[in-house]
Amino acid sequence: MNRKEFIQKFTLLSFGLSTIPSLLGSNQSNKENLGLKKDVDGILDLPEGFNYSIISQQGDLMDDGLFVPPNADGMTCIDMGNSKVVLIRNHEIGHVPRLSTFFKNNPFGKNYRKYKKNNASNFYDIKGRKTHCFGGTSSIVYNLKTGKVESQYLSLAGTLVNCSGGITPWNTWISCEETSIKEGAGITKDHGYNFEVIPSLSPKLTKAVPLKAMGRFRHEGVAFNDVTGHVYQTEDKTDGLFYRFIPKVKEKLVEGGKLQVLSFKDWRGIDTRNWNKKNIEVNKKYKVRWVDIDDVESPNDDLRYRGNNKGGAIFARGEGIFFADNTVFFTATTGGENKSGQIWKYVPGKNDSDGTIELFFESSNSNDLNMPDNIVLSPNGNVILCEDGKGTDRLVCIKPDKTISYLASNALNNSEIAGACFSPDNKILFINIYKPTITLAIKGPWHQI
Repeated sequence: MNRKEFIQKFTLLSFGLSTIPSLLGSNQSNKENLGLKKDVDGILDLPEGFNYSIISQQGDLMDDGLFVPPNADGMTCIDMGNSKVVLIRNHEIGHVPRLSTFFKNNPFGKNYRKYKKNNASNFYDIKGRKTHCFGGTSSIVYNLKTGKVESQYLSLAGTLVNCSGGITPWNTWISCEETSIKEGAGITKDHGYNFEVIPSLSPKLTKAVPLKAMGRFRHEGVAFNDVTGHVYQTEDKTDGLFYRFIPKVKEKLVEGGKLQVLSFKDWRGIDTRNWNKKNIEVNKKYKVRWVDIDDVESPNDDLRYRGNNKGGAIFARGEGIFFADNTVFFTATTGGENKSGQIWKYVPGKNDSDGTIELFFESSNSNDLNMPDNIVLSPNGNVILCEDGKGTDRLVCIKPDKTISYLASNALNNSEIAGACFSPDNKILFINIYKPTITLAIKGPWHQI
């Protein structure tokens, strides 16, 4: 499908809460000389030797009778054996106060009313057969050998603003709500929780159960220490904190546990954003400690304030997060003097005791790196970042020596690139274009990256 065909399709399938001109308008950018080959179809520019295929897109009819919804964000790839994987993909759709407006331009299709009736017990926020909450996840069963999609279906429903999340060591997906909206005005339950989604080779809607002990706040992403079972969490607020959850039972997060916030050992409540004053130096290791926090369901949405008062460090919109080789990388999307982004590196101590944190990278030029969001590590351990800034967004690679290269550029529109995750054999990188939803499989010499 070329750019013209794609635009024609989504002019007909436009989601009522957005407008096509803003999605597919002029794509002027000041980011030049990226070393990428221009895509003749005008969707995704890539380096020489790489190619992509579109495996799923907004408006596709799924196997449960629904259409693929908009706003594809964080995503994971789960190995199911026999060359099959399940991609679980977040959809960052918010509260819709006027249902008449929503259903006039219903992105799920005509079968959605019947689907809600038959699956209401598995929705999170629903009353009778009505819900104002259209976030959640969809799942794609993909065959690595044939390169074909074998099934697609809705896998989490009745939640809100599902932004990112993280894969568990037992191969499920934690989907995070990036909102802390409370019950009222069509909302029947408080939001701001994490939900566990179970992969399946056949269409199956996971029962939505909030993991309340992990805290109620504006969640973004999670990453697991696969040895200790501890869970690191980012908060997408300009004055957000960095959290750690210690579950009572490793593989049963719903059983509860203890929530903590990260504090610099020698500087209580430090502001790491470097906006007005450069408090943090790049490449310098700072000792940290973890501070317990209570009342984690936070009815007043004040968890970050109470955590900061206890010494918790402030980060500028914590978003993407990834754990590998006893190291946590996470992004602060608007960190740094010009607010174009920071990359943080946390190394826990023995048995995940108090460790060290360092500012791995701080963008001083938005042309180099502009508001990093989702993050993944390449097969060689280099940091790969999805941008979510103004203008053209890209996939950016940063090596340990801080040299930068570019792995992809959105040639279609000014929507963010999101959800980067590798296949189990590291031969395919899957990504989303946020809006309209497009999920792509990128093949190439990833072992060289």
